[in-house]
Amino acid sequence: MGCFLLPWCVLLFLTLPATTHAEHWSLAWTGLDGAEAVAALATAALLTRSDPRAGLTAAAGGAFLVTDAWFDVCTSAPGLGQCLAVSEAIFVELPLAAAAFWLAAKLIQDRR
Repeated sequence: MGCFLLPWCVLLFLTLPATTHAEHWSLAWTGLDGAEAVAALATAALLTRSDPRAGLTAAAGGAFLVTDAWFDVCTSAPGLGQCLAVSEAIFVELPLAAAAFWLAAKLIQDRR
């Protein structure tokens, strides 16, 4: 799979336009933030029941947060917008993602 995806990424980088118009922009961002919220709530609910599946939802939440940070930074306008996106990524999203990944790893390790 990786042998296919790496050249595909290079092709996309070289051929995709620098900008585009997205019809469902607000739906995409709302969906991503909603997925982060669902993952956090599911993790909390599973943790209260000592359910080992909390590691799965924590890992998913971390992945959503990294994705959110990436797209916030990559799609922000130069200037103040980009400064805010980078700041939010560094001080909020990426630390929360790291905490989620740490929790997932701890829960998986504790199961063994």
